[in-house]
Amino acid sequence: LTYWSIADDLDSLEQRNQALQQQLDGLQFPGHNITYFLGNTSLAALYEQVRPSIVVIHGYTVQQSIFGQQYGETQGSGFIYNQSGEHVVVTNYHVVRNAVNITVTLCNGRAFAAEVLGSDPYADLAVLEVNAERAKLPPLAMTSSATLRVGDPVVAIGTPFGLAGTMTTGIVSHLGRTIRESTAGEFSIANIIQISTPINPGNSGGPLLNYQGEVVGITTAIVSESQGLGFAIPSATVLRELPSLVSTGSYTRHSWLGVTGYDMDYHLARVMGVNVTYGWLLAGIQDGGPADKAGLQGGDHQVSIGGTRYVVGGDVVVAIDNRSVLNGDDLMSYLAAHTLPGQTIQVTVVRHNETVTLPVTLGTRPPPPG
Repeated sequence: LTYWSIADDLDSLEQRNQALQQQLDGLQFPGHNITYFLGNTSLAALYEQVRPSIVVIHGYTVQQSIFGQQYGETQGSGFIYNQSGEHVVVTNYHVVRNAVNITVTLCNGRAFAAEVLGSDPYADLAVLEVNAERAKLPPLAMTSSATLRVGDPVVAIGTPFGLAGTMTTGIVSHLGRTIRESTAGEFSIANIIQISTPINPGNSGGPLLNYQGEVVGITTAIVSESQGLGFAIPSATVLRELPSLVSTGSYTRHSWLGVTGYDMDYHLARVMGVNVTYGWLLAGIQDGGPADKAGLQGGDHQVSIGGTRYVVGGDVVVAIDNRSVLNGDDLMSYLAAHTLPGQTIQVTVVRHNETVTLPVTLGTRPPPPG
């Protein structure tokens, strides 16, 4: 190689490096710049587009104590949606539970009286009727969350700690989670979206949006110990329930299996002497319930593992309708998203190291606690 050929190669590499640097400079990434683009839409433009449809919800609660009536305040978020021509506000049930004198405040500061039109404690959903002209309530579009994938970017807008109109961004961290909420009693809320966006008190009920400005979920802050995590009710659940919530005031089509159990793991498998370390171990079967009628078997004795007592010896659910069940989240989310009362499902279990598939006709979940 001559000096001149080496110099030419270096010049060529330098030109390529400069071209790549210019391309990188044209890209702006979340976390490093305030504004970045997907296609032709900036987050700033997205915010301006959806902000008029997002509201602050405020109300009062009255509780009896040894000191008499105690008054408290409740505050959360919500968004306007067009349900068959009726502009309503969608939010979390726990935001307006037992609330009176509810008001809805728009981004322009105008406030209107509202009342609960329908609610479902099992899904933590509520719909409000607002005493305002339809033209003053611009609705958001909603699309099914069924198309979401882990890694998809999302936006949350709400009122954390009373700070109205707060926008945060993140990604879908996981799908099909199960969380607990006191309004649902002994049942968990299934098929939940986990997001990297932290959701704080006041965010509850606000929309989770994709980058087209469409609602894909309703954010919820009911898991108080979930620092650094966020959760959202999937829009697929909202779309399924809204017609009933608006027309009848409730939703009563939650399927019911009538079992309790634990996530299966290596230690439980060793104690039981079975060869499966995944699935959902049935601990209890409700007498006369769907699982009992179908012949599913619960645990028959207790053991202690790491200081925790478990009821073991029951069936291990490993599949429903040929879909693998790795844990309780999978089981509950499938029942919530894909079944209705009266539907017969095929439940595959491991029983004493033998695989058995049983047809189970699902019942209707008992009414939620008052």
